[in-house]
Amino acid sequence: MEQPAWQYDSGAPEPSATAAAARTLVIDLEGALLRSELLMEALFSSPARLLARFGAGGRPGMAALTDVLAQAEIDYAHLPYDSGVLNQALAARARGGKIYLVAGRFARHAAGIAAHLGFDGVVTPADLSAGGKLPFDPASVERIEKRGSAGASLKTWAKALRVYQYAKNTLVFVPAITAHQMNLPTLGYALLAFMAFSACASGAYLMNDLLDLAADRQHPTKRHRALAAGDLPISSALLAIPALWLFAVAASLCISPLFLGVLGGYLATTIAYSLVLKRKMLVDVVTLAGLYTLRIVAGAVGVDVVLSEWLLIFSLFVFTSLALIKRFSELSMRESAGLADPSNRDYKITDLHIISAMAAASAMNAVTVFSLYVSSSAVTPLYSRPWMLWLLNPLLLYWFGRALMMAHRREMPDDPILYTFRDGASRITVAAMICIMLAAI
Repeated sequence: MEQPAWQYDSGAPEPSATAAAARTLVIDLEGALLRSELLMEALFSSPARLLARFGAGGRPGMAALTDVLAQAEIDYAHLPYDSGVLNQALAARARGGKIYLVAGRFARHAAGIAAHLGFDGVVTPADLSAGGKLPFDPASVERIEKRGSAGASLKTWAKALRVYQYAKNTLVFVPAITAHQMNLPTLGYALLAFMAFSACASGAYLMNDLLDLAADRQHPTKRHRALAAGDLPISSALLAIPALWLFAVAASLCISPLFLGVLGGYLATTIAYSLVLKRKMLVDVVTLAGLYTLRIVAGAVGVDVVLSEWLLIFSLFVFTSLALIKRFSELSMRESAGLADPSNRDYKITDLHIISAMAAASAMNAVTVFSLYVSSSAVTPLYSRPWMLWLLNPLLLYWFGRALMMAHRREMPDDPILYTFRDGASRITVAAMICIMLAAI
């Protein structure tokens, strides 16, 4: 029989020999024990399955939806419980007391949570008020009641919105830089494009986290994400998503309707990735590479410069390699932790060797494309000393090789682009590349 989850916590106080007589501990399920909303947990336990079941029910309306949510399959073992409340429950059990949950809705789910945690049962608020139908003496009750919500902190919001991921959106500046259009109006439009992409991406990250709640909670690191851990209410995320996207639309219209179209294509691809494409082998990698490259396309549209086909194909190979390294890092982490193949990805741990080979091949293709560009006539109008660009090749080879080696050693986080900003050797390499490009102008 499975041991109740709350019995694993060893941080509870030891019962004293002179403890008072055992009292019944009554805990409010929502707002005290559960660091989330049960309605939202039921809704996002399996959204696609619930929508299909609701559509097949034949009874439209909130009553039918409530019935469907009441029958949802929630993983009670990985819900975000309050550790302090569980410690109090453990202490009460050690004193010989009984433990009951208070739940006013979704009685089936409340009973399932009580059974999983090894509690003695569930009572309703009406039962507590009446006092006549309780399975315990009302005089011996100690209650942990629902607490008022103080709201998520700025740090929690920054974590949920993935503010650190905004570094990827600096790609919108690349077309202006490579075209040597560094005047103030151009940089202003590029900055507005950066803000639009950042808001759009944050909304997409929130949506992705909502759809991946169950999988994230079983992941060794993703379980600490704000929504998975219960630090940010699901209802707050649902309100933030349209607000962020409306801001992105407004910022895009200040640039041009064409830029809005590119951003819309990015968002549509991102949603398709979250819903379907990320579960397709290699389709997810190509999609990720396309999303990175689309940022560069948007940057060119935003500042109204002609996008070089050399830059486009070079970016595609670079980002394909980085997406493959990302998948390699995720799988190698699971292998090191002794975990099974991921349930929300169409990859197996045994694919590690072929993924690393493809990542290396794509990286070398990027270096080859860059070499062909330096050899072409396209560099002459932009650089007075184009021969200096050959110095970038050994730096590119070094950086790609280092990224592959760090991933193979399990010393790289699952996002190689962010790793570039944090890794000292990578920062020095990028700085050297920039210096060489400036010297070649």
